[in-house]
Amino acid sequence: MFDIGFSEFLVIAVVALIVIGPERLPKVARTLGHLFGRMQRYVNDVKADISREMELEELRKLQTNVQDAARSFEDSFSKEVTETQAQLQSVADTASASVAPAPMPEVPAAFASSAPQQLDLALDPGDRPPAQKQA
Repeated sequence: MFDIGFSEFLVIAVVALIVIGPERLPKVARTLGHLFGRMQRYVNDVKADISREMELEELRKLQTNVQDAARSFEDSFSKEVTETQAQLQSVADTASASVAPAPMPEVPAAFASSAPQQLDLALDPGDRPPAQKQA
């Protein structure tokens, strides 16, 4: 990380031993190790945060792309539906204009009276109710 070789590390250790002294050197080394570990965790947290932000930004871009594609599809689909409806309406208008209404058939005189008549639709005399059997 700092590109320090063994000979450079040995010189730093000798200088630290002379300046700090042999009594306090282990405590200072522990404190430096602890601070170095904290610094590494902090750097890793920052890297993870940056990575998450980049992924989040990519997901947002993907979301906007998908929404744009969905809107485009919806627009083209509604346009096609409108065109199809217009074509079907024109065909229906043409068909209804070309078909002349059929005249109403004349009602026979037997059915034209205002009194309702009962029709005898029985095919076989055995199918009639008992009150209407022929003798």
